[in-house]
Amino acid sequence: MEFKKAAVIGGAGTMGSGIVQTIAQAGIQVLLFETNLEVAQKGKTKLDKVVQKLVDKGKVSAQDKQNMLDKIILCDNYQAMADVDLVIEAVFENIQLKKEIFKQLDEIVKPEAILASNTSALSLTEIASATKRPDKVIGLHFFNPVPVMKLVELVMGLATSEETYQASAAFCEQIGKKVIKAKDTTGFLVNYLQIPLLNGAVAAYEAGLSSAEDIDKACVLGMNHPIGPLALLDLIGLDTALDVFNVMYEGTGDMKFWPRTVHKRLVQAGHLGRKTGKGFFTYN
Repeated sequence: MEFKKAAVIGGAGTMGSGIVQTIAQAGIQVLLFETNLEVAQKGKTKLDKVVQKLVDKGKVSAQDKQNMLDKIILCDNYQAMADVDLVIEAVFENIQLKKEIFKQLDEIVKPEAILASNTSALSLTEIASATKRPDKVIGLHFFNPVPVMKLVELVMGLATSEETYQASAAFCEQIGKKVIKAKDTTGFLVNYLQIPLLNGAVAAYEAGLSSAEDIDKACVLGMNHPIGPLALLDLIGLDTALDVFNVMYEGTGDMKFWPRTVHKRLVQAGHLGRKTGKGFFTYN
């Protein structure tokens, strides 16, 4: 199956915009959906600036940039997505909101279309229960920054069909990504492996074992990680990470996922990482 038209709900957000960029750069028409066109336009303008930096560095041509922007269509209503081959939901981690979105999509989007969620921790089976096509609901869990990170975690809900998996894997290949197959368990595979390290770094910082700089240096230089765990949390967004940590802890009861107080306080103070200029580190 060749995908010719896709849509991203929450397409102006951190993850959504990266997904939109990746799809458009692959030459696929993509609808950038937000609740109003002003937000959607801001998202496209931000993408314009992001890709212009790549042009300035000689990584893509001005024509490549224009071709990408031409593939992005702004929309603020579900009816505009009726004929897409794939919808990817990329809103924040709230199960009731996601179920409401999928219920509406199911009523409007053509029956053969795949409905995907970029959730990093919530149950695909529960999300799919809001539709009459649970066999066509799947998790497409991208990683930040989406245009750079090569992996997509394909998460199988209880009713997700093998046909949907194969089609989704083909889509990921079409946009230049590699896939792994994960079961619909709390946090899936990558977060189950990664969060104990991230949360352990926060715990070490909170306990005063070392500075944020040295904790990250230990992982980069001692473990050969490309980025330190605290810097990675700042990149992900401390609010987004906290949501995932909470889901993981509530879903498993395992203390290795228990969010630390310093993490909660940074979020409460509005220090969310790179996007606000301050988190565990300060950014210009």
